[in-house]
Amino acid sequence: MKTEVVEEFSGFFEKWVCQLEEYLQLLLNVSDDHSHESVNHEALVGKVTAHYKDYYTAKWAAAHEDVLAFFSPVWFSPLENAYLWITGWKPSMVFRLVDTVRVTRSPGASLANMSEEQLKKIEVLRGKIRVEEEKVEGEMERQQVAMADRRMVDLARLASRIKGGDSAASQVDGLVEGALKGLLGGLERVMKMADCVRLKTLKGVLEVLSPRQCVDFLSAKSMLQIQLRKWGKKREKSSLKS
Repeated sequence: MKTEVVEEFSGFFEKWVCQLEEYLQLLLNVSDDHSHESVNHEALVGKVTAHYKDYYTAKWAAAHEDVLAFFSPVWFSPLENAYLWITGWKPSMVFRLVDTVRVTRSPGASLANMSEEQLKKIEVLRGKIRVEEEKVEGEMERQQVAMADRRMVDLARLASRIKGGDSAASQVDGLVEGALKGLLGGLERVMKMADCVRLKTLKGVLEVLSPRQCVDFLSAKSMLQIQLRKWGKKREKSSLKS
């Protein structure tokens, strides 16, 4: 049974993806039309980045009510879920994307013309983000290990000995609820840490690139996200039919 938070965020996400598809078409059109000036590029990049920020604003608000929904999101297909890194895309994926777009040299792929200075800045950023990822992973590991600390083990032992009708059952339930609240708070904190690294990565890459390169980068990222979703949904439907 879906919770109210899941229902509302699922609806929000569908609309958000539809808007992303519209932005993708604009990005592709601007990339193909060489008559556009940098100011047009900057305006569109600003709209797309604001769209991504809107996603995280909504995500954080919903996660505060039900953080577990984001660790097993039903609005994603199984394929999308398979590539999640702590409730979202892994930041270092962005650098692989930049590398790939650079070498493909497809029409409009201005990233193929990145300067040596830009490449050096991207490498520095890649190293910094790798460290940030390790910090997040370390905190996630700490949260997972905390499940087996003495307090949780004692509560599990106590709860297993209490019968449903026992007068002490409600007291134990209260202790368990308090302990779980602390664990969920830790998960919410880790999720936000991961999201902040994602946003920092996106911001850092865009600051290195020229306005036109930003358009090509965002179109590649958006296209990958949208197509992964379509592939995942198609495979999910095929699995249900078989």
